[in-house]
Amino acid sequence: MTPAIRIGPIEILALADGEGPFFSPRAEAFPAATADQWAAADRLDPGAVDAAGRWILQFRAFAIRGPKGTVVVDAGIGPADGPASSWAPVPGRLPETLAAGGIDPAEVDTVVLTHLHTDHVGWAVVSEGEHRRPYFSNAEYLLQRGELEAIETLNPQLRETLIDPLRRAGRLRLLDGDTPLRGGVQVLATPGHTPGHQSVLVDAGRERALVTGDLLVHALQLLYPELPYAHETDPETARRSRERMLDRDAATVLHLATPHLTEPFVRARGR
Repeated sequence: MTPAIRIGPIEILALADGEGPFFSPRAEAFPAATADQWAAADRLDPGAVDAAGRWILQFRAFAIRGPKGTVVVDAGIGPADGPASSWAPVPGRLPETLAAGGIDPAEVDTVVLTHLHTDHVGWAVVSEGEHRRPYFSNAEYLLQRGELEAIETLNPQLRETLIDPLRRAGRLRLLDGDTPLRGGVQVLATPGHTPGHQSVLVDAGRERALVTGDLLVHALQLLYPELPYAHETDPETARRSRERMLDRDAATVLHLATPHLTEPFVRARGR
């Protein structure tokens, strides 16, 4: 069964692509975290640490399915020859989880790439003989303009393997900040993790869901949004983005759809 939640008329499905350990000790990823903060995070998400103390990440994408079509947010770690193959547990299984959720890649009309880290773009473009083509062949791919402008710093190899094939296919659309997509669904600029990071909000009034991308990458940042992550390009901006997205009035329920936490859907905690 594909994990899913419903927000009004819209269904959000979690699409697992893989899992595996982080490439460095977790204390190096969050050097400011205290022992008490680690203990609280491990109580909230015990599956994120193994017996050896390693940080275990889930790698997943999400589908937002409603009356007006299907949006996929991020594209996982990808196939064996994908851009994340040097460090992530490829090949991913996104094609199988899409099928299990009843989603034909050709039926997806929009793909939102939250940012240009390799574990989020793996299936966006795939090899076909000597060529590369969009995996979601009929979709428009959305990326913040500021993220593309930072590609030489983030992942220069993605220009040739990702951006150029999308442009040749006429499938790349650049956004400038917050952008409505369709009824109740909008892209929100949430910079900091990368210069042009973006998230997706599904809004049904008093109930909302935020597909976070790497706005938060560990339960630590859900409990303590002020904690920096070593691989954020601008930790102060990332903190402000987290706090802005997690802030809400007490009567509003906010679900978080996260790529890397053990459970795909968690509720934001009141503050």
